[in-house]
This record gives sequence, C-alpha cells and structure tokens, in this order.
Amino acid sequence: MSLPYFLGCPGWNEPAWRGSLYAPGLAAGEFLARYCEVFNSVEGNTTLYAWPSADKVSRWASRMPAGFRFCAKFPREISQAADLREALLLAGEFRELLRPLGPRVTPFWLQLPASFGPRRLAELATFIEVLDVQLAVEVRHPAFFARGEEERALNRLLRDRAVERICLDARALFSCSSTAPAVLHAQGKKPRLPVRPTAFSRAPQLRFIGHPELPANDRFLAPWLDKLAGWIEQGLTPHVYLHTPDNHRAPELAYRFHSLLGERLPGLPALPAWAEPPQLSLLASAHVL
Repeated sequence: MSLPYFLGCPGWNEPAWRGSLYAPGLAAGEFLARYCEVFNSVEGNTTLYAWPSADKVSRWASRMPAGFRFCAKFPREISQAADLREALLLAGEFRELLRPLGPRVTPFWLQLPASFGPRRLAELATFIEVLDVQLAVEVRHPAFFARGEEERALNRLLRDRAVERICLDARALFSCSSTAPAVLHAQGKKPRLPVRPTAFSRAPQLRFIGHPELPANDRFLAPWLDKLAGWIEQGLTPHVYLHTPDNHRAPELAYRFHSLLGERLPGLPALPAWAEPPQLSLLASAHVL
C-alpha cells in the first residue's frame, strides 16, 4: 500500500488488539507482520526503555517492508544523559545496532526530558552535528514554548539543520474528565504543553494523544486534517502517530484519522480493513490550533 504520508501507532506488540487489528488467535510473534499490512510506520517506544538484541533487530528487518518507517527512540540513557555530548559514543552504538533496518529507521527520535532547557542547546547542536543521522527532537522544557528568544533559538538550531521538532498534541487527552485508571495514568505521564506544528524538514512529525471515546477526538483532529492535507499537497511526507490512554484503541483512532483525511484528499487509498472496521461519526467543524 502506498500512502503520501506515514501513519502508525505507539508500538505493535499489544495483545488487546486481538479481535480488532489482530485476529483473535494470532500469535504474538505474528503481530508485526500483520501490523505492517495495515500501517506503514510505527513509533518506536520500545527502544526508549530497552536496547533490543541484535537477533531481535534482525527479526524486525525480516518482517518490515522496505518502505516501512520505524521511528526508533534513542534509549533513555542517551536522551536523558547529564550531557548529550557524553552520550555520543552510546548513540553511535545504538545507530549501529539498528543498521540492519537501513532507511526504515528514518528519522531517529530524541525525546528530551523537561529538565533539558535553553542552557543546553550547545549540547544538542554538537549531538546533531557529530551523530549525522536524520533526526527528530521532542522538547518539554517550558521555555521552549514561551514564544521568546529561547524558543526562537531552538527553532533556528533545528530548522537550519533540517531536524524536525516533534509536535505532541495531548489536548484531547486532557479534555477527558474520566476517572478511569488508564486515563488518570496517561494524564499523569504526558506533558501538558502548547501545540507547536512545525515543518523544519521534509517530514513533519505529530504525536496525537487521544480521548478514549473516539468521536470526542474529532474537534481536535479537524485542524490537523487541514494541516496534513496542506503539507501533503506541498510535497512533504508527514508522520502521524495516534495514541489513546492505554493504547487499546490506538489502531481504531489511526483508522479514523486516515478515513477523515480521505475527505480532505480525494483519492487517498483506504487502509486495509480488519474484521469490524471502526465506524466514523460526523467530523466536528471546530478548529482548535
């Protein structure tokens, strides 16, 4: 399946997707192959928490199609290092570990903690220049969202090097008043930051953290549909990753996003359906960007 953008979920190894994306009896070892039949990208959360073995990387490479994208997150000991420059050797080892995946690892993701502030931009500049990989960066320090000189300095650094600034949009999640444990857990973990849509490279990056009730996401998705359609029409190739609080409904939300994007882009190929494709409601017209 050829799409003009990359669409996926945060990982593929989710037993709760049996009965929707995965057939009820599908073995866990077959999840990745089935995932790749429907989606053309994945947010590589797994590598943030643990280094995969070389054998595991080889298995991934055997199951991921050539055009697939695996946005591998640098492990925490790299992205949360006291000084990024001191983590360059480890970052190079991680890059080499994933080399069997070839261009499928495009871009690497550097998810920086909230403690990484403006005074450390020189570290980031060195990391970008020395490592020399296609990179996307997520920042969480409040100063990088204050529309002041510190944010402008970050943006100049990234834009001048064609490094994408990952946009995390958690507004739908924080609009939810549910006291369900999964919702409270997600709200406690995800940062509540302003939205910063950027296109500093050919591949803008969006992480959308959704409401557990899928139709409640529509008014938050609406402006992104316009933004994505515009980027695609400009010849860019955006990446979009859809989450729900426990990610049990992430594939359904991704399916919903793609179906609604098809209303903006006539001729957009449909995703392969599973047993009971998610039903859509009318798209809300409110724009909230």
